Formats: sequence, structure tokens, C-alpha cells
Amino acid sequence: MDLANLTAFIAIAESGSFSGAGERLHLTQPAISKRIAGLEQQLDVRLFDRLGREVTLTEAGRALLPRAYQILNVLDDTRRALTNLNGEVSGRLTLATSHHIGLHRLPPLLRTFTRQYPKVALDIQFMDSEAAYDEILHGRAEIAVITLAPEPQHLIEAVPVWDDALDFVAAPEHPLARTGGVTLAEVAGHPAVFPGGNTFTHHIVQRLFESQGLTPNIAMSTNYLETIKMMVSIGLAWSVLPRTMLDEQVAPIALSGIQLSRQLGYILHTERTLSNAAKAFMALLNSHASTV
Repeated sequence: MDLANLTAFIAIAESGSFSGAGERLHLTQPAISKRIAGLEQQLDVRLFDRLGREVTLTEAGRALLPRAYQILNVLDDTRRALTNLNGEVSGRLTLATSHHIGLHRLPPLLRTFTRQYPKVALDIQFMDSEAAYDEILHGRAEIAVITLAPEPQHLIEAVPVWDDALDFVAAPEHPLARTGGVTLAEVAGHPAVFPGGNTFTHHIVQRLFESQGLTPNIAMSTNYLETIKMMVSIGLAWSVLPRTMLDEQVAPIALSGIQLSRQLGYILHTERTLSNAAKAFMALLNSHASTV
């Protein structure tokens, strides 16, 4: 089975279009179509239904997709295992990370890593922590440095690195920030801007309110913590932010007896052979474990 054709098949399945696959693989649309035609001829099945601009997997395509991932992952795994034999820390390291961690946690580590291992080409991909799990499961990234899920997923090893304290915050002139001894019920009565409902941070905060039989008044939501901070700073709503983001633009809400935190760390696939570069980066992350 031609691996180039298989790569094109996966790219179409993930992007939902031949043009999107071409952009991802830096190929023309006719070249992508030729690869799929060759794969369909080789397998003697139709892999995609093309209805206008809509491209969907056929039953055969849906059956092939997980096997295609497996074939390419085994090949990549074999290449890494053979490359590792010389002990050199080199090659490409594909790293997925959230925007917040990439901005606030990783820069000094990346600076150290690139100085120690100049032969490694870093491919850093920024995305939501939740999306990074799929990148690891499908073999598109070796390591993801993210907010860890409250419940570990099958085939994923999660290693905590930082305990990230979370604070309730509002604009300095907001009534909640100017009052001492605020209760969670009082906070729930004011409009809030929350991380998106699919995020791990959202679930952590939501569970706190549910444990006290309360429902927060979520007026807005976004996955970008920097955007949340801006909305809070201009007085639109209160929110919950990592303590590392607090400055004169936002003020902590004095909630007694409530402590929230989330675990930041890295994840990897338990059945994947890691490159020497990935192992070196893991060692660097481990050396910073449990630091604020």
C-alpha cells in the first residue's frame, strides 16, 4: 500500500475536503485526487462520497481510517526506534501545547532545550488542551504540554508538572472585588465569562458550583484566557484565572475557604516509541515538576 496515498486519504478525512488536504500536504488538488484514485483502485473500493462540495467517508473509508492511522504510526514508530540507536538527540520533535502554557510556562524551558540540543527541529503547534489529546492519540504529536484532564484517557499517560492555582477575579472597581467575605452564592448572582464548555478548566469551576447547588450566571465564554482577562478587566464580568495572570488589571475576589487549582503537565501515547528528542524534553519538564 502506497504510504503517500494513505497520507492523502487521512488528510482528506480530517480536513473534510480535497482542497484542504492539498493545502496541508502542499500539493495541488489534482495531485490529491490522483492519489485517492490510486488507493481506491488498489483496494477496489470507493473511499469517499463526493456530493457537491461535501466530502464524506464511505463505509469502506470509515473502516480504513483507524487502520490507516495504525499503519503510519507503526512506520513512524519503527523509524524512531532505529534513529534512537545512535543515541543522538536530533531530528524533528512535534510538540502540541495550549496558548496559555506556550506563553506563560514554556518559553524558558524551550530556550534551555534549544541551547542544549541545537540539532533538534522543534515543531510547536498551539491548540486547545482538549484537542491535543487527539493529536497524541492519532500520532500527530509526540508530546503535548497542556492542562491535564480530570480523568485520564485510555492509551494516554499523563504526567503532572505544575500545580496551577486558580483565583476568582473581577475588575478592581467591580462590587465583588470591593467587598470582603464574599460567598459563592453572591458570586453566582453576577454575570460571568467562562472558559468554553468543552474545556477542563470550565469543568473544574462548574463542579465547584454544582457541589453547593449553585448555577453560575455565564454571560459569555471563550477558550482564550487572555481574552477572558480583558473582558474581566473592563468590568464586563467576573471569571476564574490562573494566579500567574493576575496583575493590576484584575483583582482577586475574597472568597473564604475556597481553593481551586488545575494540573498542568504533559501527555504521551503509551504505545508509542519516543524519539531521543522527546525523551530529552520530558527530562527537562520533569526537572521543573512541582514548581509554581
